[in-house]
Amino acid sequence: MKINLANIKKAKKLLNKSECVAIPTETVYGLAGNAYSDLACKKIYKLKKRPKNNPLIVHYYNTHDLKKDCKFNNTFFKLYKKFCPGPITFILDLNKNSKISKIATNKKNTIAVRFPKHSVTRNLLKNLKFPLAAPSANLSSKVSSVCSADVKEDFGKKIKYVLEGGKSSIGLESTIIDVRKKPKILRLGSLQISSIKKILNKKVIIKNNPSKISIPGQFKLHYSPGIPLRLNVKKIKNNEAYLLIKKIQKTKPNYYFLSKKGDLKEAAKNLYSTLRKIKKNKYKSIAVAKIPNKGLGKTINDRLIRASKF
Repeated sequence: MKINLANIKKAKKLLNKSECVAIPTETVYGLAGNAYSDLACKKIYKLKKRPKNNPLIVHYYNTHDLKKDCKFNNTFFKLYKKFCPGPITFILDLNKNSKISKIATNKKNTIAVRFPKHSVTRNLLKNLKFPLAAPSANLSSKVSSVCSADVKEDFGKKIKYVLEGGKSSIGLESTIIDVRKKPKILRLGSLQISSIKKILNKKVIIKNNPSKISIPGQFKLHYSPGIPLRLNVKKIKNNEAYLLIKKIQKTKPNYYFLSKKGDLKEAAKNLYSTLRKIKKNKYKSIAVAKIPNKGLGKTINDRLIRASKF
């Protein structure tokens, strides 16, 4: 994507003043603020109406910037070398002298870090003297934003600036992995677990539904379109939107398809925008046909299960 340097400059100016700016990433749009600033981090929580016990992911340009704040190990480096910049978030131990705001980490000694791939945000990060705390740019528990229009729909003029970056190319949040000891997947995401196992060549534990909230995306109600949602439905009710993985021949006006041919990558990219579209079209509930529980289908199902806890 062509980078508009005037837009980068405007975003930088606001971030330097501890204001919040929406930024594009390949996964979803983020609501960003200076991760070293208590004031900026407080503003993020207030804008999103986010529970204080839900830590923020911090975005870095590269490991040179990260080493001021965190401890690394071989597991981290193996995955970083293969997948970064990209849709993977690492849980690492904080250095004692780290400047990261305790508000961003919920006073924990750990931090969730990511290296986004989107060229616009990479250019921004390269020009800042601090990393960016940036959870998804949506109201807490609601559907994530995959384009600037989604952000504006949720926040209106409450956000000082939305840095334009087109539609997110992936459309699902990053995969979160704790790499401090035995590697543990803490949130299913857009990077498949099979790819991670292949690089590490060892067993990877999956703890996607912990009893205690320690990282983003673990609340039972999350990614909700704001209307009831039923899963694995074969027979729909009257005036209900029907969400299907692929296009079928006998289609009706209330049928919404995530993909033409059932491609899970395409379905993932279209999930959040389709949920928003159904809500805008004034349906009171959503019935979801069975989604294959493999590859990215597992992440899609995870998001839909959480969205159904209405």
